[in-house]
Amino acid sequence: MGRWNYLTVGGLAALIEAAIYVAGIVYFLVILDFGGVSGPLQQIELFVANETSLYAMYLLIYVVFGVILVALVMTVHERLKSDAPMLMRVTTAFGLIWAGLVIASGMVANLATGVVVDLYSTDPIQATTVWLAVSPVIEGLGGGNEMVGGLWTLLVSVVALRTRALPRLVNYFGLVVGTAGVLSAIPALGEVGGGVFGLTQIVWFVALGILLLRAGRREPVSVSR
Repeated sequence: MGRWNYLTVGGLAALIEAAIYVAGIVYFLVILDFGGVSGPLQQIELFVANETSLYAMYLLIYVVFGVILVALVMTVHERLKSDAPMLMRVTTAFGLIWAGLVIASGMVANLATGVVVDLYSTDPIQATTVWLAVSPVIEGLGGGNEMVGGLWTLLVSVVALRTRALPRLVNYFGLVVGTAGVLSAIPALGEVGGGVFGLTQIVWFVALGILLLRAGRREPVSVSR
């Protein structure tokens, strides 16, 4: 019987989240070279040429990410709730809200991409207009504004520092990650804050995943029949 408990599940969830982040970065910046696209019409042309893979990637980095995030949020809640119950309720609420926003963002992104790709074949200008209207919604829900995710990461790190449930270095690093996410809500700092948040959270997820897996090995396994 394997040692499957909530800590093991949470640890694997954290590592999967990190892997999804990396997959998204590689796909958009290396494979699609999305950063080299200059305008909305060129973005749509890129969508048309890569519709199937783009749909799959949106599904992975938003919907799958959000679903797995729920498991991680609940694992962290169970791990930290005993010494700071009220603060952890608030923290977990932000984590679940973040998961919901990310899933919603992915669903809107896939639907919007399908609409603009269909429109492009008959009216490229209208397709561009639709994309310009919908893309801020995607960004606001979770594609570009990382405030809610930053708050969750920040609060988890605060609770873990107070309860000494995780190593201090990981907690201090989490404070940096969370602060970057919160700062991404400020327009002037949005791009920098979001970029720092995404890159540093990969490291934070990996560290958190390893720590949870190690704790899971020490946790007694309860087997129900």
